[in-house]
Amino acid sequence: MANTLFEKIWDAHVVNSIDGGPMQLYIDRHYCHEVTTPQAFDGLRRRGLKVRRPDRTVCSPDHNIPTEGQDKEITDPVSRKQIDTLLANARVFGLTLYGLMHPLNGIIHVMGPENGLTLPGSTIVCGDSHTSTHGAFGAVAFGIGTSEVEMVLATQCILQPKPKAMRITIDGQLKPGVTAKDIALYIIAQMTTGGATGYFVEYAGEAIRSLNMEERMTVCNLSIEMGARGGLIAPDETTFNYIRGRRFAPQGEELDKLIEYWRTLPSGPDAVFDKEVRFDASDIEPRVTFGTNPGMGIGISETIPEPPTDQAGRESYMKALEYMKFKPGQRLTGEKVDYVFLGSCTNGRIEDFRTFAAYVRGKKKHPDVTAWLVPGSWSVKKQIEDEGIDTILADAGFQLRQPGCSACLAMNPDKVPAGKLAVSTSNRNFEGRQGPGARTVLAGPLVAAAAAIHGVITDPRVDNQ
Repeated sequence: MANTLFEKIWDAHVVNSIDGGPMQLYIDRHYCHEVTTPQAFDGLRRRGLKVRRPDRTVCSPDHNIPTEGQDKEITDPVSRKQIDTLLANARVFGLTLYGLMHPLNGIIHVMGPENGLTLPGSTIVCGDSHTSTHGAFGAVAFGIGTSEVEMVLATQCILQPKPKAMRITIDGQLKPGVTAKDIALYIIAQMTTGGATGYFVEYAGEAIRSLNMEERMTVCNLSIEMGARGGLIAPDETTFNYIRGRRFAPQGEELDKLIEYWRTLPSGPDAVFDKEVRFDASDIEPRVTFGTNPGMGIGISETIPEPPTDQAGRESYMKALEYMKFKPGQRLTGEKVDYVFLGSCTNGRIEDFRTFAAYVRGKKKHPDVTAWLVPGSWSVKKQIEDEGIDTILADAGFQLRQPGCSACLAMNPDKVPAGKLAVSTSNRNFEGRQGPGARTVLAGPLVAAAAAIHGVITDPRVDNQ
């Protein structure tokens, strides 16, 4: 019986096993940002420990940083302390750090892959749930808590129970206008936000294989939103071509040898998964969420469903709709939009800006919409400028901001005001996620572009004039 992609990588990294308990797993790459690390470094100090493998840890502040005026002192005292603490800890413990204004700085889940630090067959952790992003390369990547961050810093290993394996196959070809974000939101709505709890999910099928690396990262990024421990996609020529020539990626003969090994990683034809799920790509259209979790979503041509019949489910459902100021049976197309956010570790890559720019080219931003267009890294920003995308955006009335997590979460100045509706390409639409009282509709970059131009939620397939 052939092993799955997940099992091959996991088993190759097991150092030790505890009978009836977790496994000791070796970690190849540890990413750090400013939010979850201070207590972990304090723990090392209390115990008089050093970082076991400083060469395996890379730090980049992203959550708290402003997306304007990064060359100036950060005014918010909490954010300033968070970032200063990361800088100090990286210096004391001898870690690689790409701070504000550094050309390699960016959202940790954007700057890692684009610099060749994320590789197939690796185990990767970060104190951030969306570490699942890196699974797009055929890696076992997952988020960890603060105490686990300390464990990895001290030992380069982590204690983890082995998750079960699930495969989600998307058969067929995607329709025009359907993005990777729409695939992910569709899967989450079908699976529910707890439907993959306890599993590591492998995405497969023709629709998945057709995606470029940026799109694959979007799909894997959102695995956590259906409860999965992580998500991954088998490495192939698309993966290898992306890695070639990256700043820190292996080169020459070393890379050739690794690619030979990486070709052995995909799940065998007889691999057995704990659970198999299949969907048809033709059923997927551009998506929008209507509630307060990523699973509460519909196709953009659909209406908001009626609430569940059980009392508890109905109360929770109606509470979410009341917060969003929506009703069952309502269409979201035509709903007034106040803010549009393009960015985050979900949709802040160059392909997302290419998609957005292709729609807005020759048009004008709606005057009532505030648009925050935030590259996921300085490298993405440079690509935008090198390709002339910044000119297209400027001609349409948009302004490019500096890299950072921005309006994905209310930990920096980019907060959506209470009661305002934002169409956001980020990953979560929880109450207050983008600011106290803010209302969030999750969508892909194409739907976001249409909303920014028309001032209302718009199906980009039927109104791309």
